Amino acid sequence: MKLVTRVMSMFVLVLLAGGAVGQGVRSVAPNGTGLSSERLDRIGAVMNEHVAKGHIAGAIGLIARRGKIGYFETYGFQDKEAGVAMRKDTMFRMYSMTKPITGVAVMILYEEGKFYLTDPVSKYLPELGNMQVAVVETDPKSGKKTRYSVPAQREITILDLLRHTSGIDYAGPEDLDGKRIYEKLGTNSVDQTIGEMVKKIGQAPLVHQPGTMWEYGLSMDVLARLVEVVSGQPYDKFLEQRIFKPLGMVDTGYTVPPEKANRFSKLYAPGDGWTIKPNTTPAQASYLKPAVNFGGGNRAHVIRPDRHKLSSDAGS
Repeated sequence: MKLVTRVMSMFVLVLLAGGAVGQGVRSVAPNGTGLSSERLDRIGAVMNEHVAKGHIAGAIGLIARRGKIGYFETYGFQDKEAGVAMRKDTMFRMYSMTKPITGVAVMILYEEGKFYLTDPVSKYLPELGNMQVAVVETDPKSGKKTRYSVPAQREITILDLLRHTSGIDYAGPEDLDGKRIYEKLGTNSVDQTIGEMVKKIGQAPLVHQPGTMWEYGLSMDVLARLVEVVSGQPYDKFLEQRIFKPLGMVDTGYTVPPEKANRFSKLYAPGDGWTIKPNTTPAQASYLKPAVNFGGGNRAHVIRPDRHKLSSDAGS
């Protein structure tokens, strides 16, 4: 999660050492972990300075070592304008940290022998077969661009999707007039299912030949649809049953229920300089209504940082 460059209201500092993850970590005094209280106090001073200067609205800091939580503090505000202080059970948007969870979902099915990573994804999602690849040529003298498409040299594999070498980005290729095809198709709309999204991806050429270039994009959303088709479950249900419940991730999902809304962080965006400002786009409240698009890339689950097997009872 990046400050300023990513439209988030606050960040979570989590440092783990000595096999703390997944072992039911319990909170203890800093000295019980071998951590220096004096040095830990420096963290709060720096973070509170960032809050005072308007760099961030608020944050949570958590450090675990040797199977124990030695530091767990909050700074600033969950909602700066309303004066709501940050709390230890505040819930955050995960955005692209949804991608690692999708990777886990895919690998669960892979380990169960449901597919090979070298399988063409069209074996399970036929709409992504026989893809075209966009080509843009620029005349060196006139600067005029010529656009056309050629057949993909090979199929997109599941491994391509996992490593972002599928040829699928976020914007999509340009049409003959230089307009973004994904925008025309509504490919990125969250008011559609991931099945509908993948069909639109299949209607447009790729931006690169599969396996030839790394490009961040909608590959993980395609994988979410793969999980649905192979498992026979809606993606959100698969995550809930196979990942969230077993790990005690009780506050992770695509929608914040009304009874937890008071714990949901306000959304901020970059302001002037290194300061932040409230984000007034629909993204601010989008997680407070039922989700339609259970995307695997950045539709953003919401998490509570202290409930992920980082304590005895357990986060786009």
